[in-house]
Formats: sequence, structure tokens, C-alpha cells
Amino acid sequence: MSGNKELKLAVVGHIEWVSFLSVDKMPRQGLINRSNNFKEEPAGGGAVAAVQMSKLTDVPVHFFTSLGNDYIGEKSFERLSSFGITMHTAWRNKPTRRALSFIDNNGDRAITVIGERLQPQGMDDLPWSILKEFDGVFITAADSKAIQFCREAKILCATPRVKFKHLNDANIQLDALVGSNLDPDEKVHKNSLLIKPKVTVLTEGESGGIVNPGGRYKAVELRSKAIDSYGCGDSFAAGLTYGMAANMDIQKAINLGAKCGAACATQFGPYNSR
Repeated sequence: MSGNKELKLAVVGHIEWVSFLSVDKMPRQGLINRSNNFKEEPAGGGAVAAVQMSKLTDVPVHFFTSLGNDYIGEKSFERLSSFGITMHTAWRNKPTRRALSFIDNNGDRAITVIGERLQPQGMDDLPWSILKEFDGVFITAADSKAIQFCREAKILCATPRVKFKHLNDANIQLDALVGSNLDPDEKVHKNSLLIKPKVTVLTEGESGGIVNPGGRYKAVELRSKAIDSYGCGDSFAAGLTYGMAANMDIQKAINLGAKCGAACATQFGPYNSR
């Protein structure tokens, strides 16, 4: 994936410590399942996007996040730092959120989250002022004040999981709102945002998706078998944000995002093993 390797990119969002389990069948009442593949990683939308961005640029990606002041929080910080990501962390006296992701033989996943989502806030003692120097920022979780700091970047993209209330309270315009038509929590309605984004992209997995303005776009063909769909949407959003920050036209940026999402689908867990 060629492009401008000197872009300054950042992610503002959340982390979950995720246990990935491959299963023959999805869990259901009364069924005992066995897993033949298991791994744990700091994941969640913010972490996945930050790691994907780090593959696209030679400049360290900055990640503004929040973690619990516990063993899992420390492990998450260390693991993500190992990717060369510059971590800006608001530590909370709360447990770091955890999750279970069950993956079946078709690569479909079902996620159960455990605990409160911790997110960075504008009042946190983090270096928010540096964002005005950045080419692109993607948000997965933040309050309205943090979103206003993010708007200082050249390109700002966000997922509906940020919550429309926070986006509307920030009173800013997004360059792109990136959601999933397959996820009820990411549905975008006509009047969801008071200030309409410049672009809205709604993904539909192997069916491609919809960009407004623009219409439908096609998915990228997988180079190998789909193994795990976890993280595909956030990888897509990271690639899209990179493309827009690199001044690609929207179709090329979407195609790059689709390549990132497709590559994520061909591995177990959101990252290649290190």
C-alpha cells in the first residue's frame, strides 16, 4: 500500500483487552463449546485503528486513550507501545474494559464486552494542542471538548460509536463519518448529526458499501480465506482517514480502506503475530 509515508496521524479512542476464541459453533444456551485457537490482545476500535495506521506511515502514530490503573491497563500500554505507537494515556482508578470475541469457521464474530468503556476527555491532562499539527485524526471515543481539539487537525473522521450527542455538542463538521450498515449501534439516520459531514461512508462487508455523496462502492476481493472479521471496520476507517489525509480522492481513499479491512479479515485477531 504505497502513499505518503510521512503523514502525521492520530487516533482518539478506547481500548478493550480482548480474548479471541475460535469455535466450531457460536455459543448458545445449554451448549458446551471448545476452542482450538486462543489469543489475547489490547484491541477495541481505537487500538485497532492505531495499529493499522502505524502500518501506513513511517511517522509514529499518536494514540490518545484512557486505561484503568491495573495490570491489564499496563499490559495494554506496553503491547501497543511495541508497535511504535506514541501513547497518551489518561489513567483511571477503574478496571480496564475487557471483552470476549468468539469466531466461527466462517470468520464471523460475536463480541461480549465486560465493564465500562473508558474514553479520553478534553479535561484530561493530555497534549491536545499538538493535534493542530496533524494531517489526520480518527475518533472512536471522546467527549465533546476532546472532539473540538481533534477538529484542529487537517482531516477529522469519526465512527458513530463516539455517540451523536458528543459530536453534536462539539458543534464541528466531520470530514467523514464512517459507520457500518450491518451494526445496529453504528446506524446513521438523516438527522443524526446537526452539522452534516462532508462525506458519510457506510460499510457492508463483502457487499461493499455506500458513500454519500457518491453511491455504492465495491468490496475488495480477499487474497486468502476469511478467518476473523474482528477489527475489519476500524481497519477500514484507519485506511480511509490516511487516504483523505494524503489528499486522495474519496474513491481511492475508500479503496485503500477496503484493502486494509480485507487484510484484517485474513488473520486471527486484528494484528499479525509479533
